[in-house]
Amino acid sequence: MSTTNLHMYALAAPLLTAFFVNIFGRRSARVVTTLVLGALSLAALTSLALLVRVLQSGAFSYTVGNWKPPYGIELYIDPMCALMLLLINLVALAAASAALKSTAQELPGRQHLFFTLYLILIAGLMGLSMSADAFNLYVLLEITSITSYGLIAMGRGRAVLSSFNYVIMGSIGACFYLLGVGYFYILTGSLNMADIASIIPGLQAGAALSTAFAFLMVGLLVKMAFFPLHGWLPNAYSHAPTGAGVMMAPLMTKVTVFLLIRLRFLMFPPEYEFFTRLEIRSLLVWAAAVAIVCASALALAQRDLRRMLTYILIAEVGYMVGGFWLANLQGMTGTMLHIVNDALMTLCLFLVAAAIVYRTGSLSFDSLQGLYRRMPVTMAAFTVGAFSMIGVPPTCGFFSKWYLILGGVEAGQWGYVAALVFSSLVNAVLFFRIIEIAYFRTGHGQEAPQLAEAPLMILKPLVLTAIALIAVGLGTGPLVSGIIRLSIPGGF
Repeated sequence: MSTTNLHMYALAAPLLTAFFVNIFGRRSARVVTTLVLGALSLAALTSLALLVRVLQSGAFSYTVGNWKPPYGIELYIDPMCALMLLLINLVALAAASAALKSTAQELPGRQHLFFTLYLILIAGLMGLSMSADAFNLYVLLEITSITSYGLIAMGRGRAVLSSFNYVIMGSIGACFYLLGVGYFYILTGSLNMADIASIIPGLQAGAALSTAFAFLMVGLLVKMAFFPLHGWLPNAYSHAPTGAGVMMAPLMTKVTVFLLIRLRFLMFPPEYEFFTRLEIRSLLVWAAAVAIVCASALALAQRDLRRMLTYILIAEVGYMVGGFWLANLQGMTGTMLHIVNDALMTLCLFLVAAAIVYRTGSLSFDSLQGLYRRMPVTMAAFTVGAFSMIGVPPTCGFFSKWYLILGGVEAGQWGYVAALVFSSLVNAVLFFRIIEIAYFRTGHGQEAPQLAEAPLMILKPLVLTAIALIAVGLGTGPLVSGIIRLSIPGGF
């Protein structure tokens, strides 16, 4: 049981601040800035203290309102969960710094509405990462989805239509997930994950249990935009306000992948047949390989930087889903490491996009000409993010891909390994094309370019994120042995 409330303080900080932002933020943008950065800084520091506490004392459970499980809502915080809480808050803090400038430009007079939804979404993501109750996960999934719909709809142009498409797909995913929860409740009479795990070994309902998990999985695959269930994501993230995309792109899909892993670890023993049958695993790994190849090919066809990044993001989801279904230690390690690495890589590249669009107003490839001369710091950070996404050591992207490739080789899934290599080569083509346009090409009137870096509130988190890509890469060994491997149960 818990001997600390640090996780509840981290959760409460953005949730309660959202109320005050909505009330007092109407009067002054400065109030919004103070409240948002203060709340997220407090949540990040509290999450860091929680991670240190968990590493020292071990994982623990916490019952909300002192209603004992399986009747009350249980939270379970292990080292990976604590790391996810820290990751969510650090990404949210960096993205908020950039969003404060971009929303002042794009949403004048509506910043308080934007950040009210923003903070509620962060609280929902933290709740998802901690919950050990299957139905509570559904409630929190809907909270994060509804706030996402609102944030996307605040964008210009076709943003409302993109948000509506997301509503349709998100509702379908939620229905599948809720059906799975209903099946589990019928079979076990419980919604608590640990309680379900204790009941499953005594059940003689293999097909029914597999069906229940399949419903849960399909619901989560829709939410994480796994190809070909990805149709909502490119338009949603491209048309959303810049600040919303900077936060949602690094976090939404990664938290959903983490939920899939949590359901696997907390509800099923490692030897459960749904995960050990070779034909099921092979089918799903091949589906992930196809998803990686198709999404990477679609990225090649894009002529807008942010839209290109959205398809790379979809390919990265295939990386993690495939690693999950390799069902071995290397593959699971690679998937969990890639959740962290991809969040940082995506944050870096979307912060670059935010900086460029703030200064130029466009992200079309033609508008990128000469950016290495006009925005050298921004483009240096872009280069680091690009190298990490390609998988160039010592950036962090190399190491998670290495674990995934090792897992694929160990499992004999050569199609998946080939897809990873193909995707990395495609990423090299994509990013070196951008580098060639931004460095070697000079548009008319740009022979004597003027420096035009983004404001420091965008530039500072961008530079820190680029540095983090290298630092996390160099610290991969302690991260894997000291946090990730501690969260993987025996049997892998």
